[in-house]
Amino acid sequence: MNESATAEPPKQRQGIQSIEVGARLLRALAANGRSMMLRDVARNAGMPAAKAHRYLVSFMRMGLVEQDANTGRYDLGEFSLELGLASLARLDPVRLAGPVLDDLCERIGETVALAMWGNHGATCVRWVEAGGPVTVTLRTGVVLPLTASATGLAFAAFYRSPYLRRMLDSEVQATAEVRNTTPVALLEALTIRLDEIRRRGIARASGSVNPGINGFSAPVFDHTGHMVAAITSLGIVGSFDLDWDSPMAQSTRDAAATLSRRLGHGSVDSNSVEKRPPPARAKL
Repeated sequence: MNESATAEPPKQRQGIQSIEVGARLLRALAANGRSMMLRDVARNAGMPAAKAHRYLVSFMRMGLVEQDANTGRYDLGEFSLELGLASLARLDPVRLAGPVLDDLCERIGETVALAMWGNHGATCVRWVEAGGPVTVTLRTGVVLPLTASATGLAFAAFYRSPYLRRMLDSEVQATAEVRNTTPVALLEALTIRLDEIRRRGIARASGSVNPGINGFSAPVFDHTGHMVAAITSLGIVGSFDLDWDSPMAQSTRDAAATLSRRLGHGSVDSNSVEKRPPPARAKL
């Protein structure tokens, strides 16, 4: 007899139903985006107003919910914000980038990579090879130049660090010596280029990383609005469309936006607790 046919299905883990029911109220408040009247919270959570009120009273005591004494409207409380920010702080860009990079590689059929800012600059920390007849390969740990690679230009345009500025000045100085020109002239041209990158939301470079390689690189932001990584796509000159509005560019932008959302970009920032005025105290 087949043992699998007679085996009992695994028992569902036992939980506390009242907590699960009450969580519907927190979800309703979070989804609405602004404070709500009791009747609206209850309706969105699918429960009677009297029942919702009892849960909300407990949540207010815990700091998960607050009520404005003047309007009677409910909103998420300070403890809810603390929980959300603590969760965001635990998000790992490298781990979350895996599926995003795989999807981008499959969509465009080119090598893609994730870079982060390291001790020596913009550093490749993960890459996915397209596997075609002619592909671009990257080495994990390689540091990319700030002014001669799409990845480096993305960091130069969006990343904020005094160390980056010093590295950028040093790289410009070295380039000026090789080209027998002045650093001022190179900085002026670079400033114009970086302004365009910020307007477009993506950097591009021909001859990126290696001669004969084109690349796009888009910034990835966390919940505070700071750049934490860059997603880069690379391909051979001649087959890799470097137009600003090409499908290659748009797919790279979309991938970076997807990872940014998974890192909480667009949610409440880390200073919101301080910026948000405390509501008038309400009676429980």
